[in-house]
Amino acid sequence: MGVLAAVLGLFLIAFPLTTGTITTVLLGWVLIFVGIAQFVFALHSQTVGNFFLKLLFGLLYGVAGMVLAFLPFEGLEVLTGLLGTLLLVQSGLLTATAVQLRPLDGWGWYLADAIASALAGVLILAKWPSSSVWALGTLVGVAVLMGGISRIVIASKIRSAATSFDRAAQRAA
Repeated sequence: MGVLAAVLGLFLIAFPLTTGTITTVLLGWVLIFVGIAQFVFALHSQTVGNFFLKLLFGLLYGVAGMVLAFLPFEGLEVLTGLLGTLLLVQSGLLTATAVQLRPLDGWGWYLADAIASALAGVLILAKWPSSSVWALGTLVGVAVLMGGISRIVIASKIRSAATSFDRAAQRAA
């Protein structure tokens, strides 16, 4: 499974626009279904305030989902701008965490993560909206690739530990 995920991750990285577009459409459909669920929940509300709040959320989810699902290139641009902004916000939060953890060993890793997040956010936003062609799809591909690699490593560690355990059990018998 890890090898399959790693290969799929490489494929997704090789075709970032297609990956980003498919991701946008899938997210759009998820939001459409969430919007429908919110409408159903609104019908089961006990109070008028809850009814209108759930109705409003259902409408927001549904409209956002339809935009992403039926206008995937425009949706991809919006999601890429949001991604760049989120990376900058994450960078600020990680920097604050690093400063708070500064007396402890390892605080520099938070600072390094903050710097990497800031660089990625600035890179995406500096070329936005043209960065929409590669940013989201590439990052989804990298996430899938890293998931596959981590599964391969974990599986090999488990296999190695099981082999060591079997050898120790055979020696004891």
